[in-house]
Amino acid sequence: MRKAQITDINRQLKSDEKGFIKSCDKKYFSQVKAVCDAALKRGDSVPLILLLGPSGSGKTTTALKIEEYLDSKGLSTHTISMDDYFLPIDLSHKACDEKGKLDYESPDRLDIPLLNEQMHKIANCEEVELPEFDFKLQKRIKGSVLKRKHGEVVIFEGIHALNPEVTGASHDIANFVYVSVRTRIETQDGDYLHPSMIRLMRRIIRDRQFRGRNPVDTINAFDSVERGENRYIMPYKNIAEFNIDSFLGYELPLYKTMLLDRIQSIASEYKDINRFETLKTALEQLQGVDINSVPDNSLIREFVGGSCYKY
Repeated sequence: MRKAQITDINRQLKSDEKGFIKSCDKKYFSQVKAVCDAALKRGDSVPLILLLGPSGSGKTTTALKIEEYLDSKGLSTHTISMDDYFLPIDLSHKACDEKGKLDYESPDRLDIPLLNEQMHKIANCEEVELPEFDFKLQKRIKGSVLKRKHGEVVIFEGIHALNPEVTGASHDIANFVYVSVRTRIETQDGDYLHPSMIRLMRRIIRDRQFRGRNPVDTINAFDSVERGENRYIMPYKNIAEFNIDSFLGYELPLYKTMLLDRIQSIASEYKDINRFETLKTALEQLQGVDINSVPDNSLIREFVGGSCYKY
């Protein structure tokens, strides 16, 4: 796991903010490029990319950047969300706990036989009718038809992409990629901000921007999200052939300008705010960055808005 110091981030921002932002984006994209170069080298014998990341990891933007780069190299690329393989509620009984409550993150929510069947058909350039899941209706509807041409790459993106019980039959035809924040932040006091807290900040901002949720609601869901990640994601991250650290050195300075006032305002009313004291301290110690300094193709735009990509 990498480490970054707040004093060093502040120093680089003060010295050359534009250059620092550019270097952070370049460092992240070099990892994306390594995945793409491997896919180019392996060619048609390994035509799939299975991409996993926990909530707030930036896996959606990473998939889009892989697709963008491979397209620029003449490899037409398609991205498929594994969420579209969800089973309707009435067929998801295996994903329920002993009280009959549905676990929305359980791999049993997926139509695993259909997923594996279609992955192999796609790898063999056979035509498939992709499913599409309507979350409002909680049922599957008819999706588009895909027939991969030789030389094309297909990305499957989802939280169960590396789970052997879900995609274990695809090891010979897929590149396995894990995306998450892998950098710990050292404060000026010598404390460390865990990567999960950085992903939490991303979710707080995204939930407010796009889902109308207030920070307290997102924070209250933190423990549940972590339980799901520890159960369904973390045990399989070591299966990945490629690990992408999606942390960008300038994102916390940006979050300071967007989030610090809100965190401070709920401190008096949120009983467990002490759990997030290091988060608040880190934001207080950082030099701020204006959102207008952030490129529209930055991974961070997935959470703060204004991206050139369509999500």
